[in-house]
Amino acid sequence: MAAIGRFQRGDDVFYAKVVEGELFRVIGDVFGSPSFERTPTPTKGVKTLTPVNPSKIVAVGLNYAEHARETGKPLPKEPLIWFKAPTSILPDGGKIELPFPDHHVEHEAELAIVIGRRVRNVTPNAASRYIFGYTAAQDISDRTIQRAESQWARAKSFDTFTPLGPYVETKINPHDLTIQLFQNGQLRQNSHTGQLVHNCFDLVSFISFNLTLLPGDVILTGTPSGVGPITSGDKLEVRIQGLAPLLNSVK
Repeated sequence: MAAIGRFQRGDDVFYAKVVEGELFRVIGDVFGSPSFERTPTPTKGVKTLTPVNPSKIVAVGLNYAEHARETGKPLPKEPLIWFKAPTSILPDGGKIELPFPDHHVEHEAELAIVIGRRVRNVTPNAASRYIFGYTAAQDISDRTIQRAESQWARAKSFDTFTPLGPYVETKINPHDLTIQLFQNGQLRQNSHTGQLVHNCFDLVSFISFNLTLLPGDVILTGTPSGVGPITSGDKLEVRIQGLAPLLNSVK
């Protein structure tokens, strides 16, 4: 497998491998050992959905040292995790909606891990066996609420606050990727996943010793420095090396 997406035509929702813009439907369980149809499916009338429909989204905070410095917060000794509502996910091309126009809301580009097998109490060395792949994401954050509350879930769980996709790349080294965010064509965030404080395998291991992860669950690995405010009309693009770009606008 390589790039896998989730699509819809009418009432038909399906997974497919994406090869040079053509879609080859998955036969069997996408998280198992699927095969693929040999003839591409027609793309007319097909809508791209978020690449998975997770039971939970686990977010990781302050996982780039430079981002911790720009927030004025110390690096946590262990991964700092919380949950985002699954209803906050937004597909590629979707519009981020700002529920409170007078609030300060910021972009956060992130590499997302997609879990492929039920996992509990796994070591870092074995963690890669339970990872389906990786995709681009954003952790949109209402700072007005976040700074007023000790818990971050509400500030980050509004509908549309987790853009995700467009596809899951199943064959990639997650620790050697550039990660960038462009706002209206201007580069705002520019880093490398080699700068992660806790790498992807360590994160999966740590989280699995605290809760069970299921196929399709998403882990947001943290954002690098350069986060900044967004306003209605903005065009946002997350570019992660080896992944299809994630493009969203702000409403």
